[in-house]
Formats: sequence, structure tokens, C-alpha cells
Amino acid sequence: MSEQPEYDLPLFPLRTVLFPGGILPLRIFEPRYVDMIRWCMREAKGFGVVLLREGSDVLDGNAADEAKRQGAHIFDIGTAAQIIDFDQADNGLLGIVAQGGEKFSVQSSYVETDGLMRARVRSLPEVAQPLPPGYESLVSVLKDLLTHPLIQELDPQVDFEQDSSVGHRLADLLPVAPELKQWLLEMSDAEQRLRELQDIIKQLAS
Repeated sequence: MSEQPEYDLPLFPLRTVLFPGGILPLRIFEPRYVDMIRWCMREAKGFGVVLLREGSDVLDGNAADEAKRQGAHIFDIGTAAQIIDFDQADNGLLGIVAQGGEKFSVQSSYVETDGLMRARVRSLPEVAQPLPPGYESLVSVLKDLLTHPLIQELDPQVDFEQDSSVGHRLADLLPVAPELKQWLLEMSDAEQRLRELQDIIKQLAS
């Protein structure tokens, strides 16, 4: 596979992992991220979600200094996000719903004067294949998770016959640590992700 071209992307560091096809509701109040979302909507562009290695979603202090600290503490693999819904709450918070697109790798990052982190990124396409035999139990667990009322509100889309779709939705919805989700996100082999998910589910059930 030929190397993907680099492109520029504003980053939203969170203690949350977004998977391709995943749904991420956010309430936004920091000016730099409100401005970023408005820019994304005006230009019909997306942003990148990357996992913070430590700390909280929002750090105290000067925005630019904070962004530089975050830049030193983000994982290099993230997911592009597109805004699919938004609302302005009565309390002034901007609410959005974003959906995960392709994974990307951060090649370099820099901080704008308002503290917003931007990066040069490269897409990491993952070609979906038919779900291999032997993973019916994962489909069953996923279907059970999708019956939960809070998950039904998000209305995640899943193709039960596709390896990447099943793996991403399961990794997205299982109650495990963000670092474990990040490890699953970074895998380039969809069947390896399914095998690891089988082990994780066994551990959760024990």
C-alpha cells in the first residue's frame, strides 16, 4: 500500500478514544474548541480526536502552555471526526455529536496563539473484510451491548458481517480503560483485534 499524503488537522485531546464509525457526543465550553467547532462547521471540515496520556480533559493555566503540555502527552494515533449534529444549550455550552472516520498518525504538531493544537497527520486506512468464522460470540456480546438504552440513544451503526466494524464497535462500547482502547485502536490487523477482544471479554466475565 502506498504511503498516504499528509494533511493538516485541528486536534481535540481527550481522555476518550474514538474509533472509526464511533459516535462521540461532546459539550464544549473552552473558547479555542468552540472556535474550532465553528470553523469546522463553516468549512465543512473535521477535527482529530487523540487520547491524552494522563491528566484530565481540561487542564488549568494559559491555553497555549496547556496545549504544549498536551502535545507532549498525546498518543500518536487518533481518529478523524466529522460533526453530524449540534445544538446550543441554554447554559451556553455548545453541544455536538461527532462520528469517527479514518484513523491517522500524527507526523508533527504545533500550537496556535489561542492554544489550539494542530497537526500534520497521515491517514491509516483499514480495509474491511468479511467477518471470519469463529467470532460469533463477539457478535452476540455486541448485540447485547447495543440493547442498552444509553447506547441506543447514540444509535451506533455496525455491520455484523464485517471484521473492522464488529471490532471497532466492541472496542468502543466495552467498559475498559482508555489505554486499552487505544491499544486496540492502534492495531492494523482487524482479526488480531478480534482475537484480543475475545480474551478481554473472557477476563471481564471471569
